Parts: sequence; C-alpha cells; structure tokens
Amino acid sequence: MAVVDRMEKAANVRLMQIEINDLDGACIKVAGPVSDLESALAAGRELAGSMGASCVVDLISHPDARAMAAWNAPREFSPLIESDVVHFPKREFKELFVADQVPFAIGLIETQGLTGVIEAIDTACKAANVEVIGREKLGGGYITVIIKGDVAAVTAAVEAGKARVDGLGKLIAGHVIPRPSAAVLSLFGKV
Repeated sequence: MAVVDRMEKAANVRLMQIEINDLDGACIKVAGPVSDLESALAAGRELAGSMGASCVVDLISHPDARAMAAWNAPREFSPLIESDVVHFPKREFKELFVADQVPFAIGLIETQGLTGVIEAIDTACKAANVEVIGREKLGGGYITVIIKGDVAAVTAAVEAGKARVDGLGKLIAGHVIPRPSAAVLSLFGKV
C-alpha cells in the first residue's frame, strides 16, 4: 500500500489491480500516460528499496489488447491464505486535491507469524487512539494489520507495535501513510 500511495502521489496514474504472487510479493498494475508511469514507477521503486524490498519494474508502452487476457487477472480467492489474491479498487476514486485530502493516516504492521501480529496490534491499540480497519494474510505466514487514526496516534501505535513483535514472530515492516492517496483508499470498502 505504501508503494501504491507513493506512485499515485508522484504522477497521474490509475490503480488497476494488485495481484499477490506465490513468492511473498505483489504485482501492482497501474495505467496512465507513459511519462507519468515512468515517474510513478521510479518513485515506487525508490520507496520499496528504502524499505528493504527488492522489486522488478516494467513499463509496457501501448500494450497490445490481445495480451490483456494474460495480464488482467480475474478475481481469485485462495483457501490456503483465506483471502483474495487479486485486489481491485473497491470504488471509483478521483484525484484528491489538498482541500479534499483525508485528515487521517493509515498504519501498517506486517509480520511473519500470527502471534507476533496479534501482540503487535494489541500493543498498538493500547498505545494510541487508533482503529483497526483490516487484516490481510499474504501467504508464507505473512500477515499485515492496517490501522487508522491521526498521524501522531498512528505513528505512536506503529512504533509500539513494531517493538512488541521481537521474539514472537518476525517483523517484516511497519509503515505510516499520512493522508493516504485515493488509490489506497479505494482498496478498502469504507474507511
């Protein structure tokens, strides 16, 4: 989500879908003018790298319509991780101008191991006034919990939660997205 947020804030791109793959990764598919895609992909790659994630970036200029059947994934549910593996924006979104930006932050705590994430989110909720808005199993024991609140509260909660994971699981990431982009918000039903 952090990469989606960064990409949308960097350029005029539209989120098409996010497809979880079997290698503990995700394929984020966006569309837009070539120059905007170049900017968005560079921004997304930079953020992923700063978070210690490796990524492969590819830009297909003027994709052939016949190839769409291969890259446009249908809805898919994995009983193994009890979750969808292809995520679509749940609602239409429009560019958020400064006056329209949401007045809250979203925080993510991702662990490998359910015990660690449960303890982390309990600690996060006790540390600050935040609301849990989602939980996503990603496969390979990776689980992300998403919280919402004001920037200071979410930051404090994520830091407290990250500190609690040690010894109970493996901390993969903790991240705060202030004023999440419309593309990120579109991934949730009602935030």
